[in-house]
Amino acid sequence: MSTQSETTLPGAPVPFPGEPQVSAQLAATMGVDQSEWQRILKALGREPTYAELGVFSVMWSEHCSYKSSRIHLRKLPTKGPKVVQGPGENAGAVDIGDGYCAVFKMESHNHPSYIEPYQGAATGVGGILRDVFTMGARPVANLNSLRFGRPDHPRTPELLRGVVAGIGGYGNSIGVPTVGGEVQFDASYDGNILVNAFTVGIARSEGLFFGKAEGLGNPVIYVGSRTGRDGIHGATMASAEFDAESEKKLPTVQVGDPFREKLLLEACLEIFAKGCLVGIQDMGAAGLTSSSVEMAARAGNGLELDLDAIPRRTYGLTPYEMLLSESQERMLMVSEAGREEEVFEICRKWDLDFAVVGRVTDTGRFVCKATPGHDPLDPKSAPKSPQVVVDIPIGPLADEAPLYDRPQEAPPPVGDAGGPALGDLSGLDLARELVELVGSPNIGSRAWIWRQYDHIVRAGSVFRPGESDAAVVRVFCGKDGDPSFEGAKVKYLALSSDCNGRHVLLDPHDGAAMAVAECARNIVCSGGEPLGLTDCLNFASPQKPQTMWRFARAIEGLRDACTALGVPVVSGNVSLYNETEGRPILPTPTVAIVGQLASVEDRLRLAFASDGDLIAHLGTGSRGALGGSEFRTRKTGVVGGDPVGIDLDAEVKLQQCVLALARAHVLRSAHDLSDGGFAVALTESAIAGGRGCRVTLPGHAAIAKAARLFSEEPTRVIVSFAKEQRAEVERLCAQHGVPFEVIGEVGGDTVRIEECLEVPVAQLADAHARCLEPIVGR
Repeated sequence: MSTQSETTLPGAPVPFPGEPQVSAQLAATMGVDQSEWQRILKALGREPTYAELGVFSVMWSEHCSYKSSRIHLRKLPTKGPKVVQGPGENAGAVDIGDGYCAVFKMESHNHPSYIEPYQGAATGVGGILRDVFTMGARPVANLNSLRFGRPDHPRTPELLRGVVAGIGGYGNSIGVPTVGGEVQFDASYDGNILVNAFTVGIARSEGLFFGKAEGLGNPVIYVGSRTGRDGIHGATMASAEFDAESEKKLPTVQVGDPFREKLLLEACLEIFAKGCLVGIQDMGAAGLTSSSVEMAARAGNGLELDLDAIPRRTYGLTPYEMLLSESQERMLMVSEAGREEEVFEICRKWDLDFAVVGRVTDTGRFVCKATPGHDPLDPKSAPKSPQVVVDIPIGPLADEAPLYDRPQEAPPPVGDAGGPALGDLSGLDLARELVELVGSPNIGSRAWIWRQYDHIVRAGSVFRPGESDAAVVRVFCGKDGDPSFEGAKVKYLALSSDCNGRHVLLDPHDGAAMAVAECARNIVCSGGEPLGLTDCLNFASPQKPQTMWRFARAIEGLRDACTALGVPVVSGNVSLYNETEGRPILPTPTVAIVGQLASVEDRLRLAFASDGDLIAHLGTGSRGALGGSEFRTRKTGVVGGDPVGIDLDAEVKLQQCVLALARAHVLRSAHDLSDGGFAVALTESAIAGGRGCRVTLPGHAAIAKAARLFSEEPTRVIVSFAKEQRAEVERLCAQHGVPFEVIGEVGGDTVRIEECLEVPVAQLADAHARCLEPIVGR
C-alpha cells in the first residue's frame, strides 16, 4: 500500500488529445461568466485544461456552490437540543431517543423531470435515498412535493403521469414506502415543474458516517454502477433557466436502476458495520468531481485520482466525461489503509463493481491522471501511462468558491396583478362553490397518485395517505431495523411537507413562515412533536433583483417561524433559475418536518369518528381575508389580494395546545385549516369519516360568509371530541391561551353550515375523488 511520501506530485496538466480549445467563450457556454473566468485564471496561474474547466463549471454552479444563496442561508437557526447533525453533510439528523436518530433531507430534481419526467423523478428519489444511507442510516420512508402547470396545459398530463410513475417505480422497487406528500397546479409551473423528494432513515447517533477524505495515504474506493455518459453537466443544467432548447437536453438526465441501488444500499450498510471506512460520499450532482472535492475539503486534505481505474460501461470516455458524469447508484469511499479487501469482499457478495481509484494526499489539491488512448474496455487500447489532466487547489473549488450578495429590489405589491377584482360575494351559491372547490385539482383527493406508491412496505405505516394531516410511521431501532430483533426499540415518526407559493408571492416573509407553521401544525394534528426541518427553496433567477428580494425575505420568514416554533433547520437544498424564457415560477420554499410521537396512543386522525361528537374551532378568528386563497384565485384567474399574515406567538400557543390535547387522549379528530379554508377542512373531515356534520360558521357576522368559509388564514384547527371530554378540552385550551369555540356536532349525511349551505357528503366525496380526472382520466 503506498503512503503519502510515495505519492507522485504532479506537474502542470497538459491538454488531453481531442479536447476542445479552452477559452472564455467556451466557459460562458458552461455557465462561467467573465469575472469567474478571471478567477479561474488567477487560481491556477494559467489557463485551465478542458477537464479543469468542466470541474470549475460544476463546482461553481448554483446547484453545488450555493453562490447566490449561502450568504442568506447563514441566517437560519441550525442548532437545538435534538440536533445530532446540522447542515453541511449529506443529510441532517435529530435525536429520537435510546441512542438513535432520524436522518433526513429534501432535494430538488426539477429540470431533469421536466425534460424526461419518469427518469428525472426516479433518479431524484434515488439521489435522496443515497444522501440518507450514505450517513449510515437505513431509509424508512419517502415523501415528495410536486408542482405542475395548469391542469389544461397540453404537457401537464404527460408530466404528471411520468413523474408519479417515476417516483413509484423507484421507491416501490427498492422497498422504501412513499407515505405522503403534496401536489399543486399553477400556470407559473407550465414550463418548469418542481419535483422535490424527501427521505428519512434511522441510524445510531454514535454511528453516523461523514463525507470526509481523512488519513493520508488512505485508499479512495469507487463502489456501485459503472460510469457512462448520462447526466453530464446535470448540475450546470439545473443552474440555468429553461429556454426553447431545454427539452433537447435529454443527455443531461440521469438513468436510474433501483434494483442496483438496493444492492448498493445493503452493501453500504454491511460495510459500515465492519468499521473499515473513514469517509463516504455518494456521487450525486457533479458526480465524481463533487464527491471527491467535498470529501477533501471537509477534511482539509487533497485527493489524487487515477481515472484509468474508473469502472465504465461506455467506450472512449474522456477525463472530462468521467469527472462530470452523473451516472446513478455510485459511491466514493475512503477506507483505512490495509482494509480494502473487507470492502471488496462485501462488494463481490452484492455483485457491485469496485476499484481503488485514488489516494488521500496532504497537498490540498484535486489531482486527476489519465492515459491518452487507454480504455479498459478496449483490449487494443494504449497501455497505461498516466499524465496529469487536472491539478486544482481544493480551496477555490469549495470554501473559496464565488459568493455573491446579489442586488435586491422590492417588487411592487402583487395586488390583483392587473386582473379582475373579486367583486361582490353576497349573491354566490355557496353550496356549488364548495363542491367545485373540493373537486378542484389543487384540493381534491390524491388517491390516483397514492395508488401508484407502495406506502405499506416494511409494515411501518400507521396511517394510510389521507387519514391524518401528517404521515405517521413505526420504525424499529435495533439490529438493522429488524422488528424481530430482541431488544429493538419502537419509535413513531410523523412526517409532513408543505408550501403555498401563492402566499409567498404576496408576502415572502409571512408566506414562508406560514409554510413552516402549516407543516408543523400538520405534525401536531397527527399527535407528534416537531423535531427538525429540511427545506428545498425553489426560486427563479437570482440575477433578477426582485427574485433575490423575495428569496432573502423568505429566508427571514423561515428563520422567524423556525425560531418561534423551536424547529431547527438541519439540512436543505436551493434550486434557482426555475423559470422559462423569463417567466418565473411562484416562489416555492418547500419545507418538510420530522416529528415524533411520545406514544402511538397519541396519534390523531382527521376523520370525524362518531355521531354526536362535538366539533370545535381552535385558534384565531377569521378576518375573512381571501388574499392568495384557492377560492380567490379560481374566481379571478390571478394570484392577488392582501396577504393574510401570521401571528407566530398565537401559532406557538395553538400548536402546544393541540399537542397537549393529543397526549391527553381527549380528541377524536384534528385537522388544520389551510388550502380552501374552513369549509374545505370541515368537508375533508366529513369525507374521511363518511359522516356529516351540522355547524355554525365562526367569525364575525359582518364579514361576508364566503370570505369566512374560504379564507386560508393560518393558526386554526378543527377538532372533534366526545361530549364528556368538553370540559377537559376547554380547560387545556384556556391553559394555553387558545381561543375555543364549540361550533356543532358530528352526524347526519350532509355537511350543513347554518345559514350558508347544506350538501350531501356523498356528493362532496364524489367531486373530491374525481378531481384529477380532467388531467389523467379515471
